[in-house]
Amino acid sequence: MEIKNSGDRLRELMTERGMNPKSLAEKLNVSPQVLNNWFKRGLPARAAFLAAREFQVSVEWLETGNVSFDGPPPPLAPSSNAALIGPIDVWDDETPLDDDEVYVPFLKEVELSAGSGRTAVEQSSNRKLRFGRISLRNQGVDPSCARCVTVAGNSMEPVLRNGATVAIDSSSTRIVDGDMYAIDHDGQLRVKQLYRLPGGGIRVRSFNRDEHPDEEYTASQAQEQELVILGRVFWSGGFH
Repeated sequence: MEIKNSGDRLRELMTERGMNPKSLAEKLNVSPQVLNNWFKRGLPARAAFLAAREFQVSVEWLETGNVSFDGPPPPLAPSSNAALIGPIDVWDDETPLDDDEVYVPFLKEVELSAGSGRTAVEQSSNRKLRFGRISLRNQGVDPSCARCVTVAGNSMEPVLRNGATVAIDSSSTRIVDGDMYAIDHDGQLRVKQLYRLPGGGIRVRSFNRDEHPDEEYTASQAQEQELVILGRVFWSGGFH
């Protein structure tokens, strides 16, 4: 079988471990239908973290087929949420980019005018993170469409902790149910799971649903509240 995406690699792991779809679905605490969807189109970010932990493989290998470090990944919950892309090198602002590297800018909230309390999401002029071109290409991301976002608050714990960094593909704004996206919600920069609702509506979901229940918006409400999808999350990392 030709391996094309993370769903193919998950199926390969299942076969190697002598499991069947029913037992794998139970192990990952999902329905057989959800598992079948992952086999077809690949795993969403949170599912990749959980599957990598379950099988003791790296998230990078599961998502791209590449391996940049030896050994199993660190525990992913509750203390870790990093999906590594490429080896870690020590560098600072004065270190020149390698031929295979690009800078990815950060998005941030800025106040529109002093004292107004209104904010807007803009690109930072000085904050940036370096990524390898090959790593981005393996994720199917055009470097010019990559942006970074800092997660604020505990709404996405235990997968994304306060202060974690995620990278998004700004060319990927079509909702795939359950995937994570960065959104501009009337000037507030948020990272959430998104789901489509009938009539063009959107369900906004946090992992920490005890403290942050689902939010649902009709198409007209989303437009009124200026809810704009900025891009799909394809990488996350951070200290913990």
